[in-house]
Amino acid sequence: MDVDRIARAFKRIEDALYRIEYASAAHCGMVPAVDPELAVRHEVLRATVRAKIAELDVLIDRLEN
Repeated sequence: MDVDRIARAFKRIEDALYRIEYASAAHCGMVPAVDPELAVRHEVLRATVRAKIAELDVLIDRLEN
């Protein structure tokens, strides 16, 4: 699997999750809280997960080829 393809898939998933979270909050009459520190930690976590999944993808590709 190509790295750009993985990145695009993650972007689509993240966008969908954001829309779901926002719609859910709007439905409940809540506005999503914005905590800058939490947002930074969340982005760091996302980047780490992306990197690890990319590593796994490389390992799987090596095993298959």
